[in-house]
Amino acid sequence: MSTFEDLLAEGRAVPTEGWAFSWFTGRATEQRPSWGYAGLLAGRMAKAEAALDIQTGGGEVLASIPTAPPVLAATEAWPPNLEIARQNLARFGATVVGVDADADLPFPSGHFDLVVSRHPVTTRWDEIRRVLRPDGTYLSQAVGDGSVRELTDYLMGPQPVDPSRSPATTVADAEAAGLHVVDLRQEALRMEFHDIAAVVHFLRKVIWIVPGFTVDGYRERLASLHDFIENHGPFVAHSHRLLIEARPRD
Repeated sequence: MSTFEDLLAEGRAVPTEGWAFSWFTGRATEQRPSWGYAGLLAGRMAKAEAALDIQTGGGEVLASIPTAPPVLAATEAWPPNLEIARQNLARFGATVVGVDADADLPFPSGHFDLVVSRHPVTTRWDEIRRVLRPDGTYLSQAVGDGSVRELTDYLMGPQPVDPSRSPATTVADAEAAGLHVVDLRQEALRMEFHDIAAVVHFLRKVIWIVPGFTVDGYRERLASLHDFIENHGPFVAHSHRLLIEARPRD
């Protein structure tokens, strides 16, 4: 059986580049939203003429579509992910551009009939509205307020929930930018962490759950969580997901 130190070392060593989660198989699970974002994405992409994926990560989800539109572009902020995304999306002839999450989009106004984003760190509603055609659509699966707060609170103590990710704020911000939200769904989804290596790798990869996380900085709380898992079974948390579809207002 692996010791606490062995598991810490293992969680530290796993590369964090890309946005694939296959390493977690057998070590952590997350329930998937009922709407099936990848399927919705594939259907919309097959009908689009020009599409943009904002904050594509390593392009893994976008690369799963069977049919790409004639014009396909993607943005990503983290340099290690850029090269992975370019490799994953090369077969579509996609343009992949390095853009900070909160920066203006480097595309002409009214350029896309479809803009998508899965788990954006920041949503620039004004820029989405600008690059959409008048009859265009924005489709996104976003992280909701208080996502995985059980893990955040265990390591950091009780933390306030960010209201900017609430469904009401999301709708208000979209409509303030000139978009009309035509579909909004939300679900809380069960997560289980089966060992402390999975927790460490998750927190290194999904950096907003515990901002500034380091193994050394949280060693005492990680040791406590390791003992909990060893004695009581998986640590359970819940991810919150929103599905948003919006279109430009007339």
